[in-house]
Amino acid sequence: MFIKDYISKDFPCFNLTDSIEAAREQLEDFGYTHVFIKKSNHFYGAIAIDFLYEEEGTLKNLEHQIERFAILDDNNIMDSIRLFHTFNTNVVPVINKNEKYLGYISCDDIFQDLSKYPLFSEMGAILTIETPARKYSMTEIANIIESNNSKFYGGFISFMSDEVIHVTIKISNENLASIDATFDRYDYRIVEKYYSDEKSDLYKDRFGFFQKFIEI
Repeated sequence: MFIKDYISKDFPCFNLTDSIEAAREQLEDFGYTHVFIKKSNHFYGAIAIDFLYEEEGTLKNLEHQIERFAILDDNNIMDSIRLFHTFNTNVVPVINKNEKYLGYISCDDIFQDLSKYPLFSEMGAILTIETPARKYSMTEIANIIESNNSKFYGGFISFMSDEVIHVTIKISNENLASIDATFDRYDYRIVEKYYSDEKSDLYKDRFGFFQKFIEI
């Protein structure tokens, strides 16, 4: 799951002396949100496509609009999710430790890879539970689920303060009412859930969990 295994190399990195029109045409061809800029053979930053329609001439005229984000080739793909969300982008430049542009990763590529894993691909129920911060234990949460003969596919902390922690979890569909009751007995509060108590309208969007994950 290292970034270097997902790099594509067919999207160029422009110089500030290149024309805005050429950069705009590349983005339109690829359908990406940002164009990449290099300076003195080092990666310099990215410019969002909207700015390419506000000026003509060279990319130098848009230097003040450059956003500085990239990911190292030896990072894990999970590290890229924050960048996709923070910079509202569908493409992230990849650089090495010497800040040389190596290529890029796209949101679609990362999404497709993550969607193979049971955490995202398995049909199941999604719950967000609240627990006092002082008693947070993912082990206990997993034990509650498995003691009710359900499968624990995984989870993550979706909110954290000094007082409480919210944990969003993905589980299989078995014994959901019993799991609810057990969480209540152990003083967990269910904040959100994506299934019906009667099991007649289970949450069926297999990518729903990923969408919640990427918003964090």
